[in-house]
Amino acid sequence: MKNYKVTVNGNTYEVDVEEVGGAPVVAAVQVVAPTPRPAPVAPKPPAPKAAPAAEAKPAASAGGAENVLAPLPGTVLSVSVKAGDTVKANQVLLIFEAMKMENEIVATRAGTVKEVFVAKGDMLESGKPVVSIA
Repeated sequence: MKNYKVTVNGNTYEVDVEEVGGAPVVAAVQVVAPTPRPAPVAPKPPAPKAAPAAEAKPAASAGGAENVLAPLPGTVLSVSVKAGDTVKANQVLLIFEAMKMENEIVATRAGTVKEVFVAKGDMLESGKPVVSIA
């Protein structure tokens, strides 16, 4: 009789095989506890980066005002300013969702809000103006 170890789908079996008349016949099968396999290690994804909302470059507008542009497409969640408001540099103007992350668009300079081009629920287009600051 010959003794073999066979692994099927992660389960190890000890099998005794006896040759009878030249044809192998299974004589006994004993189930052995499955051998634990190391869990596959998935590569660690890089930490998500916040959208570079503060890096939105202003575009010149008529009357010396600057337009703050949307850095990437998304949905406006809230608008923190309205026309006539005074803002400081880096003050949050609006919050939008892009790639399942909340991002802020901030004032590129101090001044007075001349016009707000978006409202809550609007879809942003990359490079389009969202607020004009004079």
